[in-house]
Amino acid sequence: MNPFSSAFNPIVVRFIAAGILASAFVGSAFAQQSGLPINVAASVNGALITNDMVEQGIRAAISQGQKESPQLRSAVIEKFVEVLLLSQQAEKDGLANSEKANTQLAMIRQNYLADLELSTYMAQNPITDADVQAEYNREIASLGPQGMIVEYKVSDIAVATEADAQAALARIKKGESFDKVAKSVSLAPNKVQGGAVGWIQPGQVAPQLASVLVTLAKGQVSPVPIQMQQGWYLIKLEDKKSSKPPSFEQAKPAIRAGMTQRKQFEFLSQLAKDAKIIVQQ
Repeated sequence: MNPFSSAFNPIVVRFIAAGILASAFVGSAFAQQSGLPINVAASVNGALITNDMVEQGIRAAISQGQKESPQLRSAVIEKFVEVLLLSQQAEKDGLANSEKANTQLAMIRQNYLADLELSTYMAQNPITDADVQAEYNREIASLGPQGMIVEYKVSDIAVATEADAQAALARIKKGESFDKVAKSVSLAPNKVQGGAVGWIQPGQVAPQLASVLVTLAKGQVSPVPIQMQQGWYLIKLEDKKSSKPPSFEQAKPAIRAGMTQRKQFEFLSQLAKDAKIIVQQ
């Protein structure tokens, strides 16, 4: 998902996406279109609705499931007319300079410019098919000589101190179930599920955990607590399975999406590094 997607989409997009039919009074206004410039689809009290605006509206409608047709074009134009009528009336009523309007308009502008900057950056720094192929090859090579994806079904217990972890481990060694101890002492949200994490791959967790995880046998608990930045952990290997990796064509969309997110994150991180950011505490 794009991190700069706007929560304040233009009202015309919302109208189009909803598929609302235009009012009859709007349709009657189109009989007065003669004399408009060739690149203009309509005008409302002198304000122009260009063909480029209409094409953008059509693309937005199609992305929401509408079918391209002459009727859709007419509906898009009619929605633009309705928006102009309402916005012009808002100007007359003095709403355009209200604090609420200024705040919303500023946010719309900021989000649009953020989207534009990000899309421009990605267009200038594209992820090529060769880049995706290289990433796929790297991931396949990381699977080892057997070329299989190994997944681990894991449960964990997270506590604040090493002493707490040792106490929890002692209870497990005396015969209490990992599930029961997790529900009793773990500080992680998954304590209500007995510490269940689910299926993971070693590359999806911190190296401290991964290095222990790959040494465990099914049903085994980590022999000593594992220190993490967030606290101390015990992990249990519930199950283990292997599967063949997807083909390049199958994996390509997910790999490209992941590479895109990383590239965008790196770009944003550099911007943040070069900026002076102050957050009110």
